[in-house]
Amino acid sequence: MTKNIKLLIVAGARPNFMKVAPIIKAIALFNEEQRSGGAVVEYRLVHTGQHYDANMSDVFFRDLGIPAPDINLEIGGGSHAVQTANVMLRLEPVCVKEKPDWIVVVGDVNSTVACTLVGVKMGIKVAHVEAGLRSNDRTMPEEINRLVTDSIADLLLTPSADGDENLRREGVAESRISLVGNIMIDSLVANLPQSTQSPILKGLNLQPGAFVYVTLHRPSNVDYRESLSAIMAEFDSLGARFPVVFPMHPRTRKMLAEFGIPAGRQGNVRIIEPVGYHDSLHLTEHARFVLTDSGGLQEETTYFRTPCLTLRPNTERPVTVTLGSNKLTTLETLNGDIASVLSREPKFGTIPPLWDGQTAGRVLESILQRS
Repeated sequence: MTKNIKLLIVAGARPNFMKVAPIIKAIALFNEEQRSGGAVVEYRLVHTGQHYDANMSDVFFRDLGIPAPDINLEIGGGSHAVQTANVMLRLEPVCVKEKPDWIVVVGDVNSTVACTLVGVKMGIKVAHVEAGLRSNDRTMPEEINRLVTDSIADLLLTPSADGDENLRREGVAESRISLVGNIMIDSLVANLPQSTQSPILKGLNLQPGAFVYVTLHRPSNVDYRESLSAIMAEFDSLGARFPVVFPMHPRTRKMLAEFGIPAGRQGNVRIIEPVGYHDSLHLTEHARFVLTDSGGLQEETTYFRTPCLTLRPNTERPVTVTLGSNKLTTLETLNGDIASVLSREPKFGTIPPLWDGQTAGRVLESILQRS
């Protein structure tokens, strides 16, 4: 790199900031090392405001150790088409003004595909962090976002070898693929000192390894009376054996009320408000097992080697199943899968290669090599 380069780093939703925070720290470290007069990396952090909590709190950014966004597009909610169109309309003039060398997008939200389209059409190189993930389920909007983004972005930064294989199978040139590891593990490792100090177990009177951590929010599980009722009954049954910690997502709470389904009839099912990142990491590390329909928890349990049952028919993170501690489950097989998990050792599985907390440095290196 012989001259300064400029990045627009885009986050479209709150979880995306967990992915861009390590990249911003890697840039700061690189620039610190270039104090002798070498070229540096400039960046602007763009928040598209895709989620309703567009005005992110100062505390959140302070916890992550990054500055508040330089630019907020404030697109708000709306349908997939409305969100995608509004991001494109509002990002284009930002690109005209800022003249970035690269747009860096993460994950698979609508903002990711929208910003990629803008960049490619304007002749700005685009790097996609977390490329190559596939659930092979095109009914998931995120899957469409992943497919479109990876088909047109210039640099595809993958978290695991299966991502590389997916891209090769889709005809992507090898020169566009770079295996860098899992950026979310960078955030996890960076936040371990704080999560270790979490008081949540003490506050709930729980012992490590003697409770189940549950999260549930996907429409396929909570938007239908029959499935939600069956899930709640399973939790009550599980609560007879173990304390169940269930930070309830607003969507789940809303649907329980709408359907009139009682929750937590078994006193051992602790329904609490949603928890912060550090508390969630602490619960994940110390649970006997985790029951979830979240994508991120599949990765975090794999890192901690905590058993995980994922209540979904598929996963875009199959390495958490093949190498890690994750297993896909259904309402029909859940009872048997719980028994199977409890018959095994408390920790099992292996951490995938390059899930080492150093991914952001490799992301930056890959971009600089192509600049």
